[in-house]
Amino acid sequence: MSGRKRYALVGVGSRARFFYRAIASTFKDTSEIVAFCDVNQTRMDYANSILSKEYGLEPVATYLAWDFERMVNEAKPDTIIVTTIDRTHHKYIIKAMELGCDVITEKPMTTDAEKCQSILDTVKRTQRDLRVTFNYRYAPYNTKIRELIMDGVIGDVTSVHFEWLLDTQHGADYFRRWHRDKRNSGGLLVHKSTHHFDLVNFWLGTRPKTVYAMGDLRFYGRENAENRGMRQFYYRGTGSEAAKDDPFALDLRLNPQLDQMYLQAEVDDGYLRDQSVFGDGISIEDTMGVMVRYDSKAILTYSLSTYMPWEGYRVAFNGTKGRIQVNVCERSYISGGAHVAAEGAVETKDITVFPMFDEPYEVPVKETKGGHGGGDPVLLNDLFGTPTEDRFQRAASHLDGALSILVGIAANKSIQTGQAIDIDDLVTF
Repeated sequence: MSGRKRYALVGVGSRARFFYRAIASTFKDTSEIVAFCDVNQTRMDYANSILSKEYGLEPVATYLAWDFERMVNEAKPDTIIVTTIDRTHHKYIIKAMELGCDVITEKPMTTDAEKCQSILDTVKRTQRDLRVTFNYRYAPYNTKIRELIMDGVIGDVTSVHFEWLLDTQHGADYFRRWHRDKRNSGGLLVHKSTHHFDLVNFWLGTRPKTVYAMGDLRFYGRENAENRGMRQFYYRGTGSEAAKDDPFALDLRLNPQLDQMYLQAEVDDGYLRDQSVFGDGISIEDTMGVMVRYDSKAILTYSLSTYMPWEGYRVAFNGTKGRIQVNVCERSYISGGAHVAAEGAVETKDITVFPMFDEPYEVPVKETKGGHGGGDPVLLNDLFGTPTEDRFQRAASHLDGALSILVGIAANKSIQTGQAIDIDDLVTF
């Protein structure tokens, strides 16, 4: 079918499924996948098998990572979708724009200030379009918060208190995977908290200015486990006798998706998806606290804990006319091990407004289906469908991507130095 927009995906792990399944089904009349690119041929073959078996499509061309430029020249995509490990995002974003393509990238846009500056400079030089996929912006309850604040329901926001909890299934999963090495992910203050810092930027409509943070590895890792009395250790969960009774262990053989996408693909690159969360070599924090001052003079106090008994978040906004309180409980999941619609689906939620001189009231929010609180389908339509005029300006640009990660990057630097970090000292916009 002519006239369809052409997409190539680089990085075909668990998150890539979100995009190529949508293009192959809901948006097949306006979009098409023309190529896959990855370091792992087995994983690309698995992605092609999904296109063939589930959607009746012909396999697309596959290219190994070092043939990325050849892929662009031969497959001629209009847009590159980047879902590789975080430390390589900038390589493909920059090269794609230099080769004349627009880009859609998974969060975080990149992992450090130097790479961020390179992306900003390339966008300016090439004038290509770069979108960052902040699906939480599109969740109806997060959009409702934006609406309440925009409409001045609590006046000017003076402070925000934001606590995000990852549980012992989803939270632990970051310590099994490549994310556990800060060189790959920038740590969770970049990889995960980019969502949360972006939400605050989005909700308040302002820019972060100064960041101070503390964080440490307090629960995961071998030393912490030894201090709690653990005596039996293992390297990986799959096939390990020592891991059989450990609720934190992951056996890839027990999940067909994880088996095919990772266990069967180990022969290509040696990547282990099921490392012990109580092993050595973990260089990211699991317990973090951050303070941020914004251009509006609002103050954020934020915490992230990754070993909690439930998953979700609590956030409170204090303003000159009252207070908004939000409680959200999300469905836990192991990345790549469930249907994408189950990832971050909301179990319970409530938004309460406390006017300064009136009775508090609950704010109704229309329920929607889909992952990340119902935000995923709305984001996908915004990317691949027919977007409509959006009062809330949820589509995130490279500037939004930069401002969210720079809070995490500044927080990492603050943890290292013990000093407050000014965002404007990290990059030049």
